[in-house]
Amino acid sequence: MTIFKEIQEQEFLTVSEAKELLAEIEADRALDEDREMRYELARALEHVNRFAVLDAEESRELVEELLEHEKVDEATAHKIADLLPRDRDEMRSVFAQERYSLSGDELDELLGVVAKYA
Repeated sequence: MTIFKEIQEQEFLTVSEAKELLAEIEADRALDEDREMRYELARALEHVNRFAVLDAEESRELVEELLEHEKVDEATAHKIADLLPRDRDEMRSVFAQERYSLSGDELDELLGVVAKYA
């Protein structure tokens, strides 16, 4: 017997995509006047409203374009789409936990992709 829960399914979302989903939940709750919004939902809405820069469709397009680069995996692409790094140092910090580092040209290429959307 284990007390740990097993991950059944995992999907990466950008903050913009989460904002879209949470807005739908908020709209559903607004229809039911008796239901009060839970603290966690209110905090999540506050967070996504503060930090979502792009709309959900733009963020999906950015992630897809970043995934075309061979050294960018899905988690990193979503992190870049959320943070929208503007210079090499910020982009390097996204890849700090990886076992590899990107050259200046690779960083500039990724920054060019981000610049199209930011």
